[in-house]
Formats: sequence, structure tokens, C-alpha cells
Amino acid sequence: MKRKEKGSEDMTEKRKPTGKYLMYKGKPLVREGNTICYGDRQEKCFLILEIMNTKKENGIDVPNDIIIQVVDSKDPTQIIKQGAKKGLQDAFAIGIVWLDMELLKD
Repeated sequence: MKRKEKGSEDMTEKRKPTGKYLMYKGKPLVREGNTICYGDRQEKCFLILEIMNTKKENGIDVPNDIIIQVVDSKDPTQIIKQGAKKGLQDAFAIGIVWLDMELLKD
């Protein structure tokens, strides 16, 4: 095992969090494990997609059953709208519509 010389750094030590997120349609999109969050937490609500299970397609795990939730930004335990869909693309599309509809309400 090669010893680390004083003053040398590996790549993981050089990287620092930038605080920037992947943006989609002007809103942050973040995935951690099987949870995907979409939306600006400064607005009144945001979208959570929870991947419940996956299926194999051409040897790759693809999200299958998805729980869709629009939640209150001030209290994320408060669910405004909830549903389920098969497939990440359909779940995300429906979730965006639900989120947009909630954000348009006064």
C-alpha cells in the first residue's frame, strides 16, 4: 500500500459540495437513494417520488412502482396529494402536473 505523502491529496479530498442542484424546468431535482425530490422548498409545496421497487430490463434495474406525493414545504409530513403509478416517466409527468396545479392555487 502506497503511503500518502504530506501535502498530497486524493480526488475525494479535493471535491467540495457546490450547493448547486440539477435543474429541470427551473426547479431543483435531487435524488437520494430511492427518493426523488423536485421543486423549490421556498414555494408552498414540492414533489416527492418514492421508488418502491424496480424491474430488470435488458439487465438494468428500472424503477417500476412509484409513490407520488405533493407535500407542504413548511411541514413535509403534511401530504397535499398522493397517488401511485407504474414507471418513473409517467409518475414524474403526473407529479409535475399536480405540483403545478397546487402552486397555482391561492
